[in-house]
Amino acid sequence: MKTLKFIIALCCATSIIACKSEKKEENKEDISVEKEVVETSKTYAEISIAEGGKWIDGTRGHEEYDGGTSFKNVQELRVPDNHTDHSWYIRYEGPGWESNKIGYRLYLDWRNAIDIFGKKTDTMVLSKVGQDGFDSYHEPEPWGQDILKVGSGLGIGSLGRLVNDKVMHFKEVDSTFASIENNATESSVTINYIGWKTDDDKIDLESTLSISPDQRYTKHTIQPSKAIEGIVTGIVDHGVNYFTKESTNKKWGYIATYGEQTLVPDDLGMAIFYEVESTSNVEKGEDDYLIEFKPTTNPVSFYFLGAWEQEVDGIKTEEEFLTYLDGLLSELNSNNSL
Repeated sequence: MKTLKFIIALCCATSIIACKSEKKEENKEDISVEKEVVETSKTYAEISIAEGGKWIDGTRGHEEYDGGTSFKNVQELRVPDNHTDHSWYIRYEGPGWESNKIGYRLYLDWRNAIDIFGKKTDTMVLSKVGQDGFDSYHEPEPWGQDILKVGSGLGIGSLGRLVNDKVMHFKEVDSTFASIENNATESSVTINYIGWKTDDDKIDLESTLSISPDQRYTKHTIQPSKAIEGIVTGIVDHGVNYFTKESTNKKWGYIATYGEQTLVPDDLGMAIFYEVESTSNVEKGEDDYLIEFKPTTNPVSFYFLGAWEQEVDGIKTEEEFLTYLDGLLSELNSNNSL
C-alpha cells in the first residue's frame, strides 16, 4: 500500500511539474509574441508626461515643470492650464505619431504647429526620443533627428485662423484634451480644443491625425463646432521651390515645397493634398503657404507629408518628389482617399 501511495504521489508531482513547465513555455511564447508584435509594428502614437517633479515659476516668465524624475505614457490627457511652450512637462512638447517612414509631433501649446522627425530607420523610435528631458533630438542620432525649423509658422499640416492677413494660433483656449490610439491598421492622435477664441468668434474644434503603415502621409480630419471663415492649414515657407497643382477634374489638388530646408541642412519635400470643393483659397501668408477652408461644421479631411532624403530608400531629387506627389494625386482622384 505504501508503495502504491508513493507511486500516486510521484505521478501527481510529475504532473504538476509538467503543467508548470508547460505554463512557463506558454508564458515564454506569450512574451515572445508580444515582443515580436512591438518590434514589427509599423505605426505608433504616444503622449508622455513628466512625473516626480512640481510646477515652479520659470525663467521664461511662465511656470515650468521642475525636477521630473521620469516620463510615463498616458492614453489621454487634459493639458494643464499653466502648460505652454518649453514647460518641460510633455515629452518633446506634445503627442507624436510615426510610421516606418517618418515621424511627426504636435506642439500642444499656443503654437499648435506640427514638426517632423526624420528617420534613418524603419523601426519605431518615438518611445526613446526626448527621454533625457531635453531637446537633444535636434542633434543627429542613429535613428534620425528633428529636421524641421517651424519658427513662427504652422510647420506642416497644422491649423490656424487667418484674420486680417495674419494667422492666429491657439493663444486663447479654455481647455485642450488629447488622446492616442494604436491598432493593427493605423495609429492616431485626437485633439479636442474647447473654447478656441480668435477675433470675435469662440468655437470648439476636433482634430484627428492618423498614419498608416508604409506611408509618409498623415490624414488630418478637422471638425469645427461653428462655421467660421479663415480656418487654414499650411506649410512653413523656407524660401525653397514651391509648387501647386490641381487635377484636371478639379477634385483634388496639392501645394508643395522642395529643397534644402532642414536643420541638417539637407533636402526635404513637404506637401498638403486638399479636396478642392472644401477650400476657398490657396494663398501666401506671412510665414506659410496656406490653404483656407470654406466655413462648415462638417468634417473636412486633408493629407500632409514630409519626404526626407536620408530616410530608408528615400526620395533624393525634386523630380522624384513631384513624380511621387502626382501618383498620390491620381490615387485621390480615383478613390477620393489614400
